Amino acid sequence: MIFWLICVVLTLGVAGILAAPMLRTAQTETVNPDIAVYKAQLTEIARDLDRGILPEAEAERARTEIARRLLAASKETTTATQPAGASPQMTGCIAIAICAVTFATYAHLGAPGYDDLPLKTRIATSDEMRENRPSQAALEALAPPRAPVEAPQDFMDAMEQLRTIAPMRPDDPEAWSRLAYYEGELRNFAAAAAAQTHLLEIHGAEATIDEMRLLVDFQVAAANGFVSPEAEATIRIILDRDPQNIGARYYLGSLYNMTDRPDFAYQLWRDFAENGDPNSFYVGSARAQIEDAAYRAGIDYSLPELRGPSAADIANAANMSAEDRAAMINGMVAGLAERLASEGGPASDWARLIAAYGALGDTDNARMIWVEAQEVFGPNADAMATLRDAAQTAGLLE
Repeated sequence: MIFWLICVVLTLGVAGILAAPMLRTAQTETVNPDIAVYKAQLTEIARDLDRGILPEAEAERARTEIARRLLAASKETTTATQPAGASPQMTGCIAIAICAVTFATYAHLGAPGYDDLPLKTRIATSDEMRENRPSQAALEALAPPRAPVEAPQDFMDAMEQLRTIAPMRPDDPEAWSRLAYYEGELRNFAAAAAAQTHLLEIHGAEATIDEMRLLVDFQVAAANGFVSPEAEATIRIILDRDPQNIGARYYLGSLYNMTDRPDFAYQLWRDFAENGDPNSFYVGSARAQIEDAAYRAGIDYSLPELRGPSAADIANAANMSAEDRAAMINGMVAGLAERLASEGGPASDWARLIAAYGALGDTDNARMIWVEAQEVFGPNADAMATLRDAAQTAGLLE
């Protein structure tokens, strides 16, 4: 309500300021420009008399003559008329038009009827949204059914046997690991999450971060992309053990992004979105959403452009002749190397260059770029993880 009162007062004020000149009435002014001249001459005579440069008798004669002319000029007046403004009807129409255009523009671009949302209220609402989220089971129940995956009949028969055998072996991690994996392959994500949960219970404190991250993958997929309280609890455990874990940071950012805290999502995503492997699901998903999150958080941000040959580019060259393929790859690699040497770039570009040199069998250059990249990105754990994967792909690490 306060917002609308402010808008109405400001709109009416502006309309009033614009309409005021049009409301004035016609004015008639009677003037003779000679009168001002004669008065100025009288003032000048008095000034000369005071300074002693004009004799008294001569000053008196001059005053008498000017007074006579002043009296005559006062009888010969000129009438000047200032035009009147617009009619009251036209002025009113213009004011109404200004108000109509103002509120029509707001109705189109603004959010009429939307309640005031101070920052403190938005933060409190966001916290409430996270606290009152549905449980994993409720989200799974609300998720739309997935289309069945086509699979050979012998595979489906083996799955039925595995579903029967696993519950009979409650302490067998191999059986539950296979059950979780293949349920996920069949897109039975709720069943996969249940099997993976049981696997973590078997391992207890010995459960690996990858096993916990896989559980979150299944839980989020089963909840149709939402992060449940149970999934968040696992995410927090992962981040306690590995604060730079990209999967956990992506999902936590997704939770904040869905609950009106895009500023937190942006902070969690930016580092690995810029420096991570764009072929990774988490990095690619973060890159697809981070600019919108930054915009909603009031941050002017654009993702750096990905440059250089990717693994897909190199694979697509397989149909070329050996000479053409080598020329294409060498040209792309040389261009990327030159850009990184002159302009620098994110860790993902350095990783592409390392992997490209490795694919070309040029291990010396790959090792040189790997060493240089460690000097540039050493303190950045996300960047180093991406670079380390590229170095391993290039055969530089065991």
